[in-house]
Amino acid sequence: MPGLAAARLTPREVILAGLSGLATVAFLVALYYVLPLSVKPGGITLMILLLGLAGIAGLIIWQVRVIERAPYPGLRAFGTLVLVVPVFLLLFSAGYFLASQADPAAFTEPLTRTDALYFTVTVFSTVGFGDIAPVAPALRIVVTVQMVADLLVLGLVLKAILDAVSRGLERRRSA
Repeated sequence: MPGLAAARLTPREVILAGLSGLATVAFLVALYYVLPLSVKPGGITLMILLLGLAGIAGLIIWQVRVIERAPYPGLRAFGTLVLVVPVFLLLFSAGYFLASQADPAAFTEPLTRTDALYFTVTVFSTVGFGDIAPVAPALRIVVTVQMVADLLVLGLVLKAILDAVSRGLERRRSA
């Protein structure tokens, strides 16, 4: 097919995409550590978490459409995952950090930002070492919500992104 060979990725483009992804993750983690996080009264922190999750869902829906139209759908999908997964994890991590600040006894130990990030990633990866665990019943519910959301991210979101890549590649082939 004419034009299809010219649209192949070069090693330079792949390396640049990888470096861009690494820079994105580094930037997001740096923001997590430098942004002022202060405890909000009552259920405001939970409301912010829910709004953040809704924002991530909107971002995913938008990105799936972008992937389908991208000149390099696979590369765009990589960029989407590099953005969505860290934002998802950092959102929960910030929530756990704030919960621990509001009530140091909410977990088996008070959490620093690093501890909260570590806990979030162990839950996401299903490793669950058991060294940090929620004690407060409300936090156990939040962690359960994260576990279900983790499965949705790993299953449905990844499937939607891979399907978008397939549709994008098919669109390129038929163009």
